[in-house]
Amino acid sequence: QAQLAESGGGLVQAGESLRLSCVTRVPHFRLNAMAWYRQTPEKQRELVARISSDGTTNYPDSLKGRFTISRDNAKNTVYLQMNSLKSEDTAVYYCNTVTSHGLPGLPYWGKGTLVTVSS
Repeated sequence: QAQLAESGGGLVQAGESLRLSCVTRVPHFRLNAMAWYRQTPEKQRELVARISSDGTTNYPDSLKGRFTISRDNAKNTVYLQMNSLKSEDTAVYYCNTVTSHGLPGLPYWGKGTLVTVSS
């Protein structure tokens, strides 16, 4: 079973930055599109960034310009750089593989990493 280990979350003030990391044991990692998702108690899990196997990235319009996803295939790791954080970015962040429809590809999740943005 592949593992997903997210880290890098924490408590920051609005306007600050964080970089999240996700180390995986996804087989053939470099061939998989990867994504970051986030979830709060009030909302369903939502996709916040996607990176394909060739490095093409996609973001919801609301997050373009603030979030940047990247990957290091040699380290089986995907990153999420988050800048100009806002209180509404407070959530638990998860990584997973992602299908062409934007749905998580693996039937399980890591523990996630909590991001708390104070205003």
